[in-house]
Amino acid sequence: MKKSKSRVHVQVVQHLSPGGIETLSLDLHHFSQPDVQVHIVSLEGKKAEMLARWPRLHPFAAQLHFLDKPSGVSVNTMFKLAALLLKLRANLVHTHHIGPMLYGGIAARMAGVRRLIHTEHDAWHLGDISHQKIAQRCVKYLRPTLVADADLVASHLREKVPQAKPSIIHNGIDTKRFCPGNQVTARVKLGLPLQVRVLGCAARMHAVKGHDVLLDALFRLPAHTHLALAGSGETEPAIRQQVKDLNLTDRVHFLGHVEDMPAFYRAIDVFCLASHNEGMPLSPLEAQACGTAAVLTDVGACRETVCPRTGYIVAPGDSLALAAAIQNALRQRVNVSPRQFVTSHRDVKKMVSQYDALAGLSL
Repeated sequence: MKKSKSRVHVQVVQHLSPGGIETLSLDLHHFSQPDVQVHIVSLEGKKAEMLARWPRLHPFAAQLHFLDKPSGVSVNTMFKLAALLLKLRANLVHTHHIGPMLYGGIAARMAGVRRLIHTEHDAWHLGDISHQKIAQRCVKYLRPTLVADADLVASHLREKVPQAKPSIIHNGIDTKRFCPGNQVTARVKLGLPLQVRVLGCAARMHAVKGHDVLLDALFRLPAHTHLALAGSGETEPAIRQQVKDLNLTDRVHFLGHVEDMPAFYRAIDVFCLASHNEGMPLSPLEAQACGTAAVLTDVGACRETVCPRTGYIVAPGDSLALAAAIQNALRQRVNVSPRQFVTSHRDVKKMVSQYDALAGLSL
């Protein structure tokens, strides 16, 4: 007879669209223990719209809840969330980022939920004094068990929220899903050329991701070097215009939303993020788990995601240095795969076991 699920854990995120925090919340759901029922609450958005936008949500649909929060502060959303927690009979609430900590934390206390865990995924936003005050008050009055997903994030959190004493649980990825494969097969599937070197970037198209710097670096690289872009967003028109202005139309491939991300990472020769700000990004870990070297800018916790033997870190905004690092990554010949770094230090099962221990679950 199947064992009944007696424990209910509820994760709260700002929105459920493709991204690092959202992917991590799905992994925590997928790899949860059999006797724990996990639900995910998205403060923003409507269920039908988000399921249509991100097919990966479909297997989790029955455990997904969307509150369609309006812009600005919404007291009604807090009450809706508290009512939902009571209905689900939640034993634990796990929030991700500043907004969910406020809404999820207050709703959890209103619903009488005793266990509250908050994971901070990037602390650069605490430079905003309003965010800093919200975080300080949430930590003081809601008393969540704090987690930072990187050493740097923990350091910034302690600096900006003096009463904070976070544990550190590094982000992990599913190394069985993200694994090496045939590059030719992957390129054919994605419609990428076979006889060139291909850089890859998987990121929302927002100014903070530095696509303009990456394109400037590509302009400095040989003509047989191409760039594949996975993702979309508000800066896409500007990015497309820059591609035209730099006469890179034949060398830049806009793939939009890519559902088969393992194929994307297998198709490329080097993964690159030129971000101006980051927390601890998952995409470099996914790429390296597929055996692809990574070149990142030195922002946030990017250093903590890069294999020290195969990866490169450069200053943000420096397209000359970025182009040189990409060239080095393309030319390097090493006897070690970056996958070894990920499987040893950033595997999802290790991450989940650490969260389980924090939640007081038997391992």
